Amino acid sequence: MRFTLLALFVLFFTLLGISTIVEKSSGDYVVILYGIARSSDNMRSMADFLETQGYDTINLDYPSTKYGLKDLAKIMHNELAVRLVEDKPIHFVSHSMGGLLVRVYLNKYRPKNLGKTIMLAPPNNGSEIADFLKNNQIYRTYYGPAAEELITNQDLVKNLFGEVDYPLGIIAGNRTIDPLSSAIIPNEDDGKVSINSTKLEGMSDHIVIEATHTFIANNKLAQKQTAYFLQYGHFLKELTNE
Repeated sequence: MRFTLLALFVLFFTLLGISTIVEKSSGDYVVILYGIARSSDNMRSMADFLETQGYDTINLDYPSTKYGLKDLAKIMHNELAVRLVEDKPIHFVSHSMGGLLVRVYLNKYRPKNLGKTIMLAPPNNGSEIADFLKNNQIYRTYYGPAAEELITNQDLVKNLFGEVDYPLGIIAGNRTIDPLSSAIIPNEDDGKVSINSTKLEGMSDHIVIEATHTFIANNKLAQKQTAYFLQYGHFLKELTNE
C-alpha cells in the first residue's frame, strides 16, 4: 500500500508538469549555442524557459559560417572568459552543429566547474545531407569552412573532439518538414540528421521526441527534458508536451 501511494504521488506530480518535480536552479550558468547559419534568436525560447527555472543563461552569438570548429571554439573561449565571471557550475545546451562546437570547446578549454551538457539534434556522426551537398559551390559558400566538417567522414575533425567523460544528454527528433532531405537520410531522422547520427559513445542518456530539426529547441517537451537533465543527469520518459 505504501509503495502504491508513493507511485501515485510521483505520477500525480509528473502529470502536473516539470515545475513541480524539478527544483529551481540557484543560478548556475547555462551557455546556449545555436546551429550553423542561425542566430541566438533561434534559441531565445529555450533561454527564456531555462531562466524561469532559475538559470543564468548566456545565449551566445558566434560567426558560425565564417570559421571552422577549431577557430570557433577559440572565439567561444574568449567570449566566455569575459562573461563567466562568477564561480558557479557551467552547463551547456546546444542545437545541431552547436553540439560539435561544445565538444571541441570542452576538449580544449574545459572549465573546472563544468556541469552538464545537453545536445539537441547534434550531427555527432556527421550528416548525410552534408555528404550530398559537399561539392556544391553554393552550399560551401553559404555555410563556410564548417560545412566541410559536417560530413560523415570525420577524419578532418576527429582529433578535435576528445572523449566524452562528462554528463551528456542527447535529445533527437523523429519528425520532418523536409521530405527531400529525409529521402536522402537512412532510417529515422528529423529532416536534417538521422537519429543514429545523434548518438555518441560515452553519453549519459539519449531520448527521441516528436520534433523536427529546425524547431526542436522551441519544443516544450525538449525544454522540459533539458531542465530535468540539468537537475538529475538523466531524462524522464514520463514527461509530456503539455
